[in-house]
Amino acid sequence: MMTIALQGAEFFAYHGFYPEEQKLGCRFLVDVEVDFSPKHDFSDDNINNTVDYEKVYNIACEEMKHPRKLIETVAEAIIEKIVEKYPFVRSIRVAVKKLNPPLIGKIACSSVTINYQPAK
Repeated sequence: MMTIALQGAEFFAYHGFYPEEQKLGCRFLVDVEVDFSPKHDFSDDNINNTVDYEKVYNIACEEMKHPRKLIETVAEAIIEKIVEKYPFVRSIRVAVKKLNPPLIGKIACSSVTINYQPAK
């Protein structure tokens, strides 16, 4: 089994339950880990034999552009798109962190993590 990962991909987006969050926007960090069994060995040095982390980043980037009330919905959408592109994945872990959420006290971030494994 192999894992590709993106750690701390930063985005400015308009996710949030409250209307002012969707109007003002906020900074987010996204972490993605994808576990898979390679279809081929890597002796031919071919990117098509792996999960391309640039494509995974582009998926996250595209999903962050669609405002949603819940960061859970964002994480699920990222997972769905990765599974569509790479149906051979064994598991996916996506964490979406909202930096400096609008709370009374000082909070570094709020976050949600979703773990996905295909049904057997």
